[in-house]
Amino acid sequence: METKIQTRLLALQGNLLNFAYMLTSNRDDAYDLLQDTFVKVLDNEDKYAENVNFKGWVFTIMRNIFINNYRHQVRSATIIDQTEDLYHLNTAKESGIDSVEGAYAAGEITAAINSFPDEYRVPFSMHVAGFKYSEIAEQMGLPLGTVKSRIFFARQKLQAMLADYRDR
Repeated sequence: METKIQTRLLALQGNLLNFAYMLTSNRDDAYDLLQDTFVKVLDNEDKYAENVNFKGWVFTIMRNIFINNYRHQVRSATIIDQTEDLYHLNTAKESGIDSVEGAYAAGEITAAINSFPDEYRVPFSMHVAGFKYSEIAEQMGLPLGTVKSRIFFARQKLQAMLADYRDR
C-alpha cells in the first residue's frame, strides 16, 4: 500500500530528475542521485512535518546529497604534494588542471567571470556557489526578477566569451 509521502514523491519524480540532471550534467549520475534521494526521503518519512513545504523538503534533501557526494569525491581525489618545489600543490587528480590545456581553460573561465561588472559577477558567482535566487536577492537588496535576469545574462555572456571551448 502506497503512503501519502510515496504518492507525493512519485508526483515530483520528473521535476527531481530534471534538478538532478542540472546538478550532475550526467544522465546516469542524475538517476543515481534521484534514487539516493528517494531512499533518503522514504527512510526519513517520519521526520517530515505536515506544515512544511514537501517539494522544498525533498529538493533540499537532493541538493544536500549532491553536495555531500561532491565533497566526498573532492576529499578522496585530493593528493598531497610531496615534490620538493610543491609543483602539484594539492590539486585534485581529475581536476584537468594537470594538463596545460586544463589550467589554461580554468584560468580563462575565471578571468572571463572576473571581467564582468559587479552587478553581473556577484550574483552569478553566488549562484554558482550554490545560493538560491531568493538568497541572492535578499543579500543584494534586489528584486528576484533582477537577480534571475542578471544571472541569465552573465551565463549568456560567459558562453559567448568561451564559445571556442564548445567546439573542442
